[in-house]
Amino acid sequence: MNRQMAGSLAWERKSDEELFLQQFAGDVMTGLAAQPKHLSCRYFYDREGSLLFEEICQLQEYYLTRAEREILIRHADEIASHCAGNLSVAELGSGSSVKTGILLSALLRQGEVRYFPIDVSTTMLSAAANRLVAEFPAMRVDPVADEYEQGLAWVVRQAAGRKLVAWLGSSIGNLDRLEAIAFLRRIRQVLGQGDRVLVGIDLRKQRRVLERAYSDSRQVTARFNLNLLARINRELGGQFNLAAFRHLARYSEDQGKVDMYLESTKSQVVRVAALNREFAFVHGEKIHTESSYKYSVEEIDALVRGANLELLEQWFDPDRLFSLSLLQPSFS
Repeated sequence: MNRQMAGSLAWERKSDEELFLQQFAGDVMTGLAAQPKHLSCRYFYDREGSLLFEEICQLQEYYLTRAEREILIRHADEIASHCAGNLSVAELGSGSSVKTGILLSALLRQGEVRYFPIDVSTTMLSAAANRLVAEFPAMRVDPVADEYEQGLAWVVRQAAGRKLVAWLGSSIGNLDRLEAIAFLRRIRQVLGQGDRVLVGIDLRKQRRVLERAYSDSRQVTARFNLNLLARINRELGGQFNLAAFRHLARYSEDQGKVDMYLESTKSQVVRVAALNREFAFVHGEKIHTESSYKYSVEEIDALVRGANLELLEQWFDPDRLFSLSLLQPSFS
């Protein structure tokens, strides 16, 4: 594996691009051949998708980033007080690491910090890591280009002492409730005494607020969703006409989740060269691309208990739109 040192920045590239492309092709084949059709949200984040998501995070309708940032500004020192001392911070799906910088600054006031941003986008990792090295010259930054679990497993082997696993931005919402418990259990299995998990979780709220957040007036989220088809075109020789699909976001109050779809605006057949396959769409047929689950406080408690973790502290923004929960392993 390639490793390059530059001051306090260490680059760790874990992704095998050829293997990834094979997996991408397999998942596209499976998803588009299924009924109903679906594509995994993990493939949103190529370079273009990552940049579009950063643009989404600046939108007025997309309250999540703004609310989480406000919590961090108000409570970062309090969070850091629970993680005092030399610390390794592993962030799942780190993206631009802008919000994380607020937390890292507070942690550095408590002791030494080694930061491991984990993300599938090498473009975002490189930009974020170089910015953080300049901003925090005393901190070592080890970017890891990989999926969450593989990247975290590598960090655990490298990191000495106490660990904080940061999972911000309500990414946990992309898993259904049982999958979220199972994933947190797997994180729990690699944690020891004194380790912590900081997880951002979006809260249940009014339908109009949620649907506006996932279907903004500037159509940035629509471009982000449609980029999934554009990526199939770029990387797998797809022949999707993006103008023949439209973005949809729908909230189910009973299930407490927002679902995103790409809807075919006409009957059509689309060829994907790398798969040597054509896929038929009828007018109005949908491809499910993402679910985003929202939680009540009681549902967060059940999630934590189910994962064999304990809630140390919980913080909310003033409007109670979003939550940050600090967890520790349960040894009872």
